[in-house]
Amino acid sequence: MIDYETAIAKDLLEIGAVTLSPSAPFTWASGLKSPIYTDNRITISYPAVRSRIADGLAATIKAEFPDAEVIGGVATAGIPHAALVADRLDLPMVYLRSKPKDHGQGKQIEGAFTPGQKLVLIDDLLSTGGSVLKAAAAAQKEGAVVIGVVAIFSYQLPAATQNFSAAGIPFTTLTNYTSLIHEAKAAGTIDEAELALLKAWREDPAAWGTR
Repeated sequence: MIDYETAIAKDLLEIGAVTLSPSAPFTWASGLKSPIYTDNRITISYPAVRSRIADGLAATIKAEFPDAEVIGGVATAGIPHAALVADRLDLPMVYLRSKPKDHGQGKQIEGAFTPGQKLVLIDDLLSTGGSVLKAAAAAQKEGAVVIGVVAIFSYQLPAATQNFSAAGIPFTTLTNYTSLIHEAKAAGTIDEAELALLKAWREDPAAWGTR
């Protein structure tokens, strides 16, 4: 059986989907300073990687959310992965826009589903969970029963756990920040001092705000 947590962490590092820079932090759109930048969108350009991700997501849904009736992709990065997973599971697929269209029927959910159907949402990355939970709320408003969220990677920030708990929606990811920095250290990408900085950020991301 494949250890997806380790395999996907290695994949993300090898293709450059993740960049670690503990000594020169990035600034996220939120303004938060971070020693890591993740762009999982590039995974779709690597057939072996995107296939392994799809296999892992499908296996996770089978194990964690076996009652799933519809797979939903969160725009935009979750859409291609949701398509691959829906195909593997032979389930209907929909995708959710970040906001309703400002023309036509004003849809936010594209695709066909029946109110009351059990929906699993797929996204590429979880930080605080804000965007995917907005998508979940939109789906619930249209009558879908959101039974879970599955993503490729999580920063494991406390805010995500709190936000999903408040929404009453379980979530899981193929790999995570802890596994990724462990694999980076094993590969020699970072040294012990950098590993310590990376661990410190996860424990208190807000403390890096003025760095």
